[in-house]
Formats: sequence, structure tokens, C-alpha cells
Amino acid sequence: MKGKYKFLLLALLIAFASCSFTSKKFEDPDKDKLLIQLITYLLDQGHFEPKDINDDFSEDVFEKYLNNVDQFKRFFYASDIEEFEAYKLKIDDQIKAYDVSFFNLTHQRLLQRIAEAKTMYIEILEKPFDFSKKEEYVADYENLTYATNKREMKERWRQQLKFSTIANYDEILSQQDAEADSADKAIKKKKSLKEIEAEARLATKESIDVLYDYIEDRRRNDWFSVYINAIVEGFDPHTFYFAPEDKERFDRDISGKFEGIGARLQKKVDGIMVNEIISGGPAWRADELEVGDQILKVKQEDEEEAVNVVGMRLDDAIKFIKGPKGTVVTLTLKKVDGTVKDISITRDVVELEETYAKSSIVEKEGKTFGIINLPKFYISFEDYNERNAASDIKREILRLKEEGVEGLVMDLRNNGGGSLQTVVDIAGLFIEDGPVVQVKTTGEAKEVLSDKDKSIVWDGPLVILVNELSASASEILAAAMQDYKRGIVIGSKQTYGKGTVQTVMDLNRMVKNNTKGDMGALKFTTQKFYRINGGSTQLEGVKSDVVVPDRYSYINIGEKDQDNPLAWDKIDAADYEVWGNYFDYDTTISKSKARMAANEQLKLIDANAQWVKKIRDRESYSLNYDAYKKEMEINEEEAKRFAKLSEYQTDLTFTSLPYEMKLMDKDSVLKEKRNRWHKALAKDVYVEEAINVLHDLKMTYAIKNKVANSVKN
Repeated sequence: MKGKYKFLLLALLIAFASCSFTSKKFEDPDKDKLLIQLITYLLDQGHFEPKDINDDFSEDVFEKYLNNVDQFKRFFYASDIEEFEAYKLKIDDQIKAYDVSFFNLTHQRLLQRIAEAKTMYIEILEKPFDFSKKEEYVADYENLTYATNKREMKERWRQQLKFSTIANYDEILSQQDAEADSADKAIKKKKSLKEIEAEARLATKESIDVLYDYIEDRRRNDWFSVYINAIVEGFDPHTFYFAPEDKERFDRDISGKFEGIGARLQKKVDGIMVNEIISGGPAWRADELEVGDQILKVKQEDEEEAVNVVGMRLDDAIKFIKGPKGTVVTLTLKKVDGTVKDISITRDVVELEETYAKSSIVEKEGKTFGIINLPKFYISFEDYNERNAASDIKREILRLKEEGVEGLVMDLRNNGGGSLQTVVDIAGLFIEDGPVVQVKTTGEAKEVLSDKDKSIVWDGPLVILVNELSASASEILAAAMQDYKRGIVIGSKQTYGKGTVQTVMDLNRMVKNNTKGDMGALKFTTQKFYRINGGSTQLEGVKSDVVVPDRYSYINIGEKDQDNPLAWDKIDAADYEVWGNYFDYDTTISKSKARMAANEQLKLIDANAQWVKKIRDRESYSLNYDAYKKEMEINEEEAKRFAKLSEYQTDLTFTSLPYEMKLMDKDSVLKEKRNRWHKALAKDVYVEEAINVLHDLKMTYAIKNKVANSVKN
């Protein structure tokens, strides 16, 4: 294998993984220039389809970057853009020369314009809005031109702020009317329209103050990351630069675990607040930290003085609070009741329960089935033998088999993918052995990733549930089961359409004598994967055997709707044999399609999806309250048509597995989460049809098996 592709070996096993790229070391005293050197070298040497960095590329970066930093065109003026356009066809030359003068110019100007806009919005919100005036707010930002002067810019801000305020005004007024009509008619002084307008305006200011607090927290390197990503996303939608904090979040999301205290924090105007305690984590076990507590100070076990985190950036505060397993952190809290208190928590590994697979027993007409929900194909970068999606799915299947389930639903809806190795292992749970996916690297022969374990964990009826947000590894599993005729795929017309594999490179490994701090990481596309029948899932996704409408049916959210996606293509099929069984897929699919076509709930879902599309595409709104209220009433009346969607109830009963029931005795949070999940499943028309399909498959299997045995006898 060619030298420059040696680093790709691990990508054959793990879709997102850190790996060793080259022995070449980079050294530059300027961190910005060094970062561009590292990234352009990696993309040139390792990207699946390297791009020519030319004038066309330069223009694309120019447009993408300016759109990313000022999408709503409320900061830059036309004169700024005219000045910036001197660089429009020179960014490619600057990239090659590791020159950041375009970024420096735009960044300095952006900070200036942000500060000016803050003065504007404060001034605008000091004066009442006239909701009797007839005027329109246009939200077509893509075709909006840049403001030519401050008067025009101020008017743009005024309309946006008035649009936000009219929504608040309507909400407060409606709430007051509802209270007046309620059975509990406690005597309250009715607010005047003037008072309501002032309250609505204050709510708008508080909301935008929070936004500005976030903007002003951003440092130069945060904005530079935006510029870098405008460059790397020119290669394809899934190539992305992770600043150090972003890389930590990525690792946490793909593994489902991190080391810390087990609390989710939020930056508020008056400080850093606790907004969730993660069930089973150290803070949950200690039972002293509460939602709503404000963190004032943080002290490490080896330090005398605590660090004041009031006013600190959230990411910086989190660095002090998180830490290695076994270490103790002391938090000074302002409790919900106003008292100040110190508490100490021993950090530990925190598992994010919502990341992991979960299963339930399903009862229908005396028959028992199983459903497994897999949110993502998770894995530990450090050790594949640690908890991962494949080992968890296997364990859940075995537990369901102990309960005597007659069919299995794998719910991959909204699953955006993850580890390539885990999907190969999961596919192997349903087939004897054979190829699962084909992987292609530029300039190299294809690699076929196969299940080599002849054992089958589940050989019964199988349904795969997907939607438009089922992507990458989800598409591999659905496609493999479809090609083997091992299961029936139910869901959207097609899945997301991401047929590429990414590798994550820790940039610090490439830097010699690094004194510039953490360089972050680059996720870049190194391979494409293909179905075992040779077709790519890129752009086209996986076509469901039974297509059902859903809320995303008319919204452009797939790979084909992204910028710069790689093209669809096809390679030779792998050597595989269709799974031998007595399931009558054709008859079962035909019956399912007939049920779906006659299902009134699905017809209503389709109508709702079309209505949602109409609402989303709307670009003009009245700022006259009478007209605004009339439009809202029309929308509310239309929405009543779809109220029955939430009222739908299946005849299915869902029960947690025995092992989880025992856990719930000690964990009320887990119990509540499972109860909510089961309640949602009981209203889920897609799950209902999946169970119907399993029932039909079971029946066709029994009939065909009986006929086959009769022939043998």
C-alpha cells in the first residue's frame, strides 16, 4: 500500500477514530499559520477527493465564511463587503502562503460591527413599538442585500426586534385573556396594552442580551475556527475542524461517556447554572447538587484557593469542573433558596444513558415482540472492548430472547451513525457470516468488511425502522439487511444518504516542540463505503421496502441538499448469498403497503408535513398586530386539524426488561425516562406497523415451514 495511505488502515475498522498520519513534523511560531499548514497538508495527502485550491475554491470560501459569521446580514455593511471583495479570488493564494490577512481584516471589522449593533438594539428597545402600523418583516436572508448605511441597518434591526416583540406581546396578551376566562378567577389587576408592550419589549431585550453574552464570550480562536471550517467544508460536508473544546465534545458524544461530576451546565446572565443532573453520575449519587444551583467558585483537591467562575466563559468554567476519575472538586454554590454552600464531589466516569441502546418488550394480542432503540453506533476510542454499540445490542437481544420474543424491531430513526466496526459486528448478529460493507480508498483496491463469526444471535423475523435522519452506519446496517433479504426496512422514501467514512486526526501529533497549546483535531473524509450489491448509499441513501410519510417528508435535510457532497457511484458487488429462510417478504411487504395506504393517521401525518413545509417556507410576516393575530388564528385553526396526531393510541403494551425493572427501584429518573419512552411508543404508528409486519412474517414462516416439512415427510 502506498505510503501516504498507511494511516487509513484504522479507518477500515472505525469510521471516526484518531490515527497516526505521518512522521512529518511541523513547527511554526504563529499558531494560525501552523494550523493552516497542518490542515492543508492533511487534506491534500489524505482526503478521499482532494480539491484544487484555486479561484473557484477561493470564491466558495469567501461566500461561505461571510454567511457563517453574518447569516442574517445584521452586522456587515455593503461597503464592508466591497472592501472584502478585494480578497474574493485571493483566498486560495493566502491559504497556500499560510497568510491570514483576510481573516484578520474581517474579524476586526466584525467585532466593530457587533459592538455597534449592540448600541443599536439597546437604543431601539428603549422606545415602544407601534403595533397599529401596517408593515411587513421579510425573513428571506439569502436574497437580502447588505445595508448601505447606519440608518438602513438600524431599520433592519428595528424590524427584527419588533417581530420578536410582537410574538411576546401576543403571548402575554393571550395568557392574560386565558386567566380572565379561567374558572379560578382570582382578582388580578388587568394590565394595560401599554404595560404589556413594555413587558414584551423587555422579554425581547433579555433574550438578545443572552445571545450577545454568548457572542461576546467568543474569542479570536473561536472565530478563526469558523474561518478554517469555511475552508475545509469546501472539500465535502463532513470534513470539519474541531477546536480543542469541540474535540472533547465529539469524543464524549461518540463514546457516550466522560470523566467529571455528571451535571449539565448553562450560561445565564447572572452566572453558570446547573440545568440537569445526569442520572447515575457522581453528582446524582452525592445528592447535594440541585437543578437551579449557581456555581460561584471551583476548587481542586490540591489547591488552597478556589477559582471564581462568575462571569467566566462556560467552556472555561467546565474545564475547572471536569477532571480525572477519583479526584475531588469543591464547588461553592448559591443554592436555589439563596444560601451559599460548599459541596465536594468525587469525579467519576459519567455515562450518558441517552446515548446507549435500550430495549422493551412489546405485547400484541397475546404475542410478544421486542424493540431495540439505537441512538448511535457508539464506541470507546481507547479500547474497543469497553462498552460499545455491538456488545450492548447483543446483550439486549439475548435478554429479549429469554423473554420469548417472536420478532425484533431495530429502531434506527434519527441515528446519525458512528463506528464502522460496530455496524459490521451488529450485522453479524443477524447473519451466519459474509460481507457487510465494502470500503474504497482513492487509488486502492476495495476492501470488504465481513462478519466472520458463523454464530447467529437472532434468526427470527426482523424489521429495521429508518427515517431521513438515519445516516452513515445506520444506512450500512439497513442496506446489508436489505441485500441479504434478512429483514424488512420501513420508513422514509430514502435515508440521509451519507456514504463516506471519516478519520479524526489529533493535530498535536504532527507538531514538533509545540508551545502554542492544543491545536485541536481534523475530521476528514478518507473513504467511501458501498453496499454489498455494489451500489453507494451516497446521496441516494437506502430506499425503504415500505415507504411511510413523516414530518421530514417535504423538508430538504439529506446529503443531497448539503454543499459540496461527493458524487454517487457504483463498484462491483461483493460475493454473498441471500439469506435462506421461509419468510415471505413479498407478500408481507405488499400487505404492509396496503395497510399504510389506508391508514388515516399516516394521511394526517402527510398533510401535517405539507403544512409544516408551507410554514417553514414562509418569508414575510405582518408587524401589524391585528393582521398578525389574524394570521395566528388561521394557523391555530389549521393546527387543530392535526391535534388528533397526539391523540393516536395503538393497542400495543410496552414493558421494560426484568434487569431494568430492578434498576428502576433505585433510580426514579430512569423509571420516568422509560415511562415517557413507552408512552411515546404506544402512540407511534410506525412501531405499530413494524409489529404488524413481524406478526405477518412469523405467520408466513410458520405456514411455509409447515409446507416444507410436509413435503419432506
